[in-house]
Amino acid sequence: MTDKTFNVLVLCTGNSARSVMAEALFNVLGKGRFHAYSAGSHPSGTVNPFAIERCQAIGYDTTGLRSKSWDEFALPDAPRMDFVITVCDQAAGEVCPIWPGTPITAHWGFLDPAAIQGSDDEKRKIFAQVFRQILNRVSQFVNLPLHVLDRNAIQKEMHAIGEQPVESAQ
Repeated sequence: MTDKTFNVLVLCTGNSARSVMAEALFNVLGKGRFHAYSAGSHPSGTVNPFAIERCQAIGYDTTGLRSKSWDEFALPDAPRMDFVITVCDQAAGEVCPIWPGTPITAHWGFLDPAAIQGSDDEKRKIFAQVFRQILNRVSQFVNLPLHVLDRNAIQKEMHAIGEQPVESAQ
């Protein structure tokens, strides 16, 4: 088994909710095997407070969380990514960013909980549902035997994870 730490970049449009929650889940569930980052193609500038609540609930340190542009990860001194995952909701007509380069990529679409209107309790409910959906996919990925799979097998597994149906978020 290898001691390699894999870098994961989770991309979305606004980098305020889904990508941030996925970053936290990769970092917590990955138990040191993964160093995850999140960014957006058009960052909102703030992390949604309900996303922060979900991250704190799993013990993730949220003091450094911020909504940031994916441009930060294209700089020469940025960490080299092994995996890039988009989490935007193409079914809702949301445009997903495309990452250049050679990392293994996949799309795992989720409803944008930050776009939901309603009371705080209703928003919390949707955030909890989307968080569970992301948790399910991240759990599957971090438990893959990456040290024995080749690039094509990993790509196939990532796509299969992203194609699984998710529970209804409404």
